[in-house]
Amino acid sequence: MLKLPTLALCLVLSTCTRSPAEPSAPALLEVAAVPPSEDSEIAAFYTARSHRPLWTDSAAGARLLAVLAQAESDGLDPTRYRVAEIEAALRAGDPASLARADLLLSEGLVRYARDLRTLATAAPSVLAEQRLGPQAPPARALLEAAAAAPDRRAHAADARRLNAVYDGLRHGLEDYRRRWSRLPQVRLADRPDPALIRRRLGLAPSADETALRRALAEFKRVHGLPGTPEADSATVAALNLGAAHFERLIRLNMERARILPAEGRFVLVDAAAARLWMFEGERPAGTMRVIVGKQAMQTPTLAGRIRHAVLNPYWNVPVDLARQRARQVLRQGPRVLARERLQILSQFSASDRVLSASSVNWRAVAAGREPLRLRQLPGGANVMGSIKFMLPNNLDIYLHDFPDKSLFAQSDRRLSSGCVRLEDAPALARWLFGGAEPRPEGPGPEQRVELPEPVPVYITYLTAVPAGEGVAFQPDRYGRDSAALAALERPGNGRRRA
Repeated sequence: MLKLPTLALCLVLSTCTRSPAEPSAPALLEVAAVPPSEDSEIAAFYTARSHRPLWTDSAAGARLLAVLAQAESDGLDPTRYRVAEIEAALRAGDPASLARADLLLSEGLVRYARDLRTLATAAPSVLAEQRLGPQAPPARALLEAAAAAPDRRAHAADARRLNAVYDGLRHGLEDYRRRWSRLPQVRLADRPDPALIRRRLGLAPSADETALRRALAEFKRVHGLPGTPEADSATVAALNLGAAHFERLIRLNMERARILPAEGRFVLVDAAAARLWMFEGERPAGTMRVIVGKQAMQTPTLAGRIRHAVLNPYWNVPVDLARQRARQVLRQGPRVLARERLQILSQFSASDRVLSASSVNWRAVAAGREPLRLRQLPGGANVMGSIKFMLPNNLDIYLHDFPDKSLFAQSDRRLSSGCVRLEDAPALARWLFGGAEPRPEGPGPEQRVELPEPVPVYITYLTAVPAGEGVAFQPDRYGRDSAALAALERPGNGRRRA
C-alpha cells in the first residue's frame, strides 16, 4: 500500500513535464493567408492578425501536432483533431496547404483544450457551484495567449498540462506502459511454476531467487499489495488481471482528477486514501490523515467552497444514531443523554426548542416510526471538536475537528457518517485563515467566522496516484472501480471522441 506521505512528495515531482517524441519542423519558407474558420472566435483572431500564420512559420507547429497526436494518452481520439489532415498539409508544403494546416492546428488546439476539461459521466462529482468545474478559456483568448508567448513551442507543449495530479497520472500511464505493459501477459495457475512467474515478470529463466523476490516486491509495491515478496494468491490474481486492466484503472483516475484546478489555493480530500492535502497551485503546502464515511454512508465526490468556520459547534446527531440512543434510553434511562451532553430538540428547523426526555415516545423512535432530533453541546467529547469548516452543499457534507485522535492511526479510516474528520483541524484553520487560527469569543455555541477568501474543496476518490516517475495503486475500499470502469467504456460516457 502507498505510504501516507508519498503522494504529497510525488505530486511535487509530477510538475516536471516529460517531452514526448515529435516530428521535426519542416523548413517553411512561405505561408499563404490563413483561410477563415467556421468558429467565429478563431476567425476573429486571424482577422485581427491579418491572417498571418500562428504555427507553421516556426517549430511550434510541429510541437503542437505532437501534442494532438498523443491525445490518446488523455483518453481522447486524435482523429477528432484532424491530425492526419494536418500531417498531409504539412507534407504538401505549398503556401496554401501550410495556411490550411495553420488553421487546423488552431482549431485542433481549441477543441483539445475543451475536451481535456470535459468531465466524463463515468467519474461524477457533485458540484456545489458550477464554476468549480474545469473551464477551458475562450478560443480567441487561448490563441492570443499562444501568440503572445515568448516561446511558442514551449507554450504548445504546455497545452497538455491540466493539473498536478492529472499530469502525474498521465506520466504514470506512460511509465506503466514502459515498465509493465511490455511484459509477457501470460496467465498463471493458482500455484504457478516459478519459471512461468519469471517469464511473466520479464526475468530471464536463469534469474536467481533474489532477482525474483525483488521483481515481486516491486510489482506488489506498485499495485498496492501488502505482505512479503512472494507469489501469494493476491499477487497471482493481480498478475492475471493483466496490464490492460491497470492501464484502464489509471485512465479512470485521470478522469477523476480532471476536475482539480491547476492554480490557486484549494483543499484536496482523497476518500480512497483517507487523506487531505492543502494545495497552493501545483504544490502541496501540507497534509494530514482524515476519517471518511463508513461503507454504508460513503463520503461522496464533491466540489464546494469553504466560506466560513463554526467555533464551539453543536453536533447534530444523525437519525440512525438517534435511534441507537433511543434504544439505550429504553435500557438505561435518560441518564445516558446527560452523560453525553445531548439535548432533545422539538423539530428539524431553526425555530426548535429543547424538550424533556419524558415528552418523547422512545419506543417509537427506537423502532424508526418517529424521528428524533438530538444535538450534543459544544466542548468536552463533542464529535465536532472545537471547529467545523462549512462548504454549502445539498449533501450536508463538511470538514470538522474530532477529539479521538487514536482513530487516525488505523489503516482503514472509514468510520464517519459521511463527513470528513480532521486529524489536525488547527493546522487547516491556520492555513485557511492566513496563519492565525480563529479563536472563539467566550463559550457561546456556533460562533461563525468568515474566511478572508472562500477556498475550494475537492473531495475525490483516487485508486491510482502519481508516485515519483510512475504510479501506485490504492485499495478500492468503497468498491467503486468496477462500475466506473464499465461506465467509462460505454458509448456516450461523456468523453468527446470523433
